[in-house]
Amino acid sequence: MLVALLVPVVLAALLFTFVLAKAAIAKRAVPTPESIALGAVVSFFDTLGIGSFAPTTAWMKFRQMVPDRLIPPTMLVGLTPPVFAESIIFLILLGVGVDPVLLFGCALAVLIGGLLGAPLVVRARVWIVQLTVAIGLLLAAGAYAMTNLDLFPGGGTAAALSLGLTIAAIAANFVFGILLNFGIGNYAPTLVMLSLMGMNPRLVFPIMAAGAALMGAGACVRHIRIGQIDMKVVVGLGLGGIPAVVVAALIVKQMPLEILRWLVIVVVLYTAAVMLRSAYAGHRAGVLTAEEAACGLS
Repeated sequence: MLVALLVPVVLAALLFTFVLAKAAIAKRAVPTPESIALGAVVSFFDTLGIGSFAPTTAWMKFRQMVPDRLIPPTMLVGLTPPVFAESIIFLILLGVGVDPVLLFGCALAVLIGGLLGAPLVVRARVWIVQLTVAIGLLLAAGAYAMTNLDLFPGGGTAAALSLGLTIAAIAANFVFGILLNFGIGNYAPTLVMLSLMGMNPRLVFPIMAAGAALMGAGACVRHIRIGQIDMKVVVGLGLGGIPAVVVAALIVKQMPLEILRWLVIVVVLYTAAVMLRSAYAGHRAGVLTAEEAACGLS
């Protein structure tokens, strides 16, 4: 079943690369050193589970690299090649150690949730969703910290879950797919949820990366065809991000499990803090658009 997931990810990556390369050549897009460096830094930390949208948005706004309205699509398209690299590398290095039903089910659930959840963005108050998820992440981080300190019972070395927990994990990933439409990335929630369920945190990485890659493929091709992106920045983010992903993935594979467990808590706390900031900004503004939500967090 690992091959059944790896094949569509690779095919989607090849299709995306063809479409992107064709558009970049047509526009004679030459990346800047700054965009390459930015792609390398944010993709390195994204591979560790920290996410890349928030720091990328902050830097683009600070440096005024692209107009604000072009930040979400430029960022999404530019950071998708590294995400494909993450997904393929983690599936090859770690995917064989994960229960195939859990791996395939969670990845597919994120994709379906993302597609079905898109219409909800126009009707929901995004800041309320972000605030709710941030509070949930803070509570989960506290519970996981207590588990690491042996104050809560917990496993943390499993490669598979019981049938009931597997169904619960797949259902939760469907919800995480919906939340992607609100600018809430699937990395931190997936990491902490499966870790609390007893999974080895290292084996969670192929699950969350595969779901993110499949979800991003269709949306990115659409953005490229629309053309409302800064192609020079897109190419730079991709070129800088892919080698950084390779380095970070090897670090994750070899990182001691004890350190990796505490990294999960750092990731979740960082994600919750950024999400709380986005929720506060949305509450003050009264309305948070889908584009603004996409800038909030990955």
